[in-house]
Amino acid sequence: MAEVKIGEIVRAHYNSGTYIGEVKEDKGDRYLIEVLAVHKHPLQGDLHNPGQISGVFFHERKALAHHEKMNVKKPAVHSYDGDIASYGESLKIAVNLYKEKLASEETEFNKMALQSLINLEKSTYEKVY
Repeated sequence: MAEVKIGEIVRAHYNSGTYIGEVKEDKGDRYLIEVLAVHKHPLQGDLHNPGQISGVFFHERKALAHHEKMNVKKPAVHSYDGDIASYGESLKIAVNLYKEKLASEETEFNKMALQSLINLEKSTYEKVY
């Protein structure tokens, strides 16, 4: 893992999602990062029982908000030198990619996860796009 500097733009994996953000602070074993864009939408469902819908609590996970701060373990942080889409545009792209992935295989889990994502879009994300 390469060290990153304060102010550097990074890609960081956090709670099953991946974000592009700016390093704000070094906190020892973690970095405090401000979210600038969504790279990969967080997974839906029970992370401890992936692909399952029976006997588990099916979580609906929102992407972190624009400018929200996250404490990310250093090994999950990587330098990023690509273009940064606007937050709204990046969120829409990440949601659409996840929806395409879920729609590509018709399983009960994917149907439930897709419905969860559609609900998030209607209740929250359409205001941001």
